[in-house]
Amino acid sequence: MALRPTFDHERTLWKRGLCLIAGVDEVGRGPLAGPVVAAAVVLPPRARFPWLADVRDSKLLLAPKREELAEKIRAKAIAVGLGIVPPERIDALGIAPAGRLAMAEALAALRPVPEYALIDAFALPEVDIPHHGITDGDALSISIAAASIVAKVHRDHIMSMYDALYPDYGFARHKGYSTAEHVDALARHGPCPIHRRSFAPVRDCIVGGYA
Repeated sequence: MALRPTFDHERTLWKRGLCLIAGVDEVGRGPLAGPVVAAAVVLPPRARFPWLADVRDSKLLLAPKREELAEKIRAKAIAVGLGIVPPERIDALGIAPAGRLAMAEALAALRPVPEYALIDAFALPEVDIPHHGITDGDALSISIAAASIVAKVHRDHIMSMYDALYPDYGFARHKGYSTAEHVDALARHGPCPIHRRSFAPVRDCIVGGYA
């Protein structure tokens, strides 16, 4: 059974007198198309909203529940920041650096500036805010899980908008991930401007003659 995230990590920081604690997570590392999106969320210290019991790693939630929770998180959070790294930057930097850049941008967008950050998996040496990375943080920390929900919902909205621009690929359904439908569309139409050209099978289409 999946772990239920808690405020245990945040509580340790609250006891030290820190109140503005950001949870940070990114989504979209695996898709063949679209951006990497990160969110940073500062929840009120010692928050007791009933809906927090439903907060999980975004991958464990169905889309309607993610949408519902993202709206509540945005309404009640002290601050929410987003970082978005587009496909061309992903190709230039590599996916891991692009993910870290998105998280750094999400943190930089927060107002007020947090006193500490809990980050899923990574530490970010380039970030001045005190922080540490937590392995499987989206399963352990409510703040990080909340960030994962906000990031996932925002990225899904972006991919649905791209679906209207590039209707041949089914982006509204698979959100750019490597489904059979998506790979088949790549084989028939070649890559579009939001495809990550450094990712196979997009790269294979280009080598095979598609622009």
